[in-house]
Amino acid sequence: MAIQDQPQGPGGGMTVREAGKRGGERVKAKYGTEFYEAIGRKGGEATKEKYGPSFYEVIGQKGGQKLKRKPS
Repeated sequence: MAIQDQPQGPGGGMTVREAGKRGGERVKAKYGTEFYEAIGRKGGEATKEKYGPSFYEVIGQKGGQKLKRKPS
C-alpha cells in the first residue's frame, strides 16, 4: 500500500510531505541539531558493526554515480 501525497476526501488537511516537514521542524525545535548528529552517529556505528568498515569503501565508490533507473 503506497502513501499518497495528496489528502483524500473533502476538507483536505495536509499532504504527507507537509506533515513530515512539520514533524521534522518540531523535533529540531524540541531537541536541537545535536540530536540529529547523535542519531546519525549511532546509525553509522550500527552499520559499521553489521557490515564492517569495508562496506563504507564500497558505498563511497558508488557516491556521485548517476542512477540507472529512477526509483519509484
